[in-house]
Amino acid sequence: MFKVGDKVVYPMHGAGIIEAIEEKEVLGQKRKYYVMHIPIGDMKVMIPIDSVEEVGLRQVIDEAEIEEVLKILKDKKSNMSSNWNKRYRTNMEKIKSGNIFEVAEVVRNLILREQEKGLSTGERRMLENARQILISELVLARGEAEEKVESLLEGMFA
Repeated sequence: MFKVGDKVVYPMHGAGIIEAIEEKEVLGQKRKYYVMHIPIGDMKVMIPIDSVEEVGLRQVIDEAEIEEVLKILKDKKSNMSSNWNKRYRTNMEKIKSGNIFEVAEVVRNLILREQEKGLSTGERRMLENARQILISELVLARGEAEEKVESLLEGMFA
């Protein structure tokens, strides 16, 4: 169970802070919700407390895990399929998993592919989504400004 002030990650949306725990009645059913503020994109999300495991809500990574993410990003090897459809499905599964290491792999692989061969519109959108998820978590985990984390990421692939 999370509490107000906890830094958490909501897969497919990114990292944010639990601002409140509220009880709401929706379709005649009373449920408790976490009210989460996601700073990047300035979004508010309500997550039913009883479905936290199902949606994959988890704590933001710690210092050791930040280092692991940066190591994944620095690795210039990519073992992606050359088949667009298979690559897209695999990457989407990794993003949906909510696993920061898999999201970092998707970001690295798509940036490397973009530098080598360019990306389709769908993959470019996927890269932007994965980048935002990754950046949002690194911002909260490192306690740094979004711009600083973005330039760190850009510097790794320059």
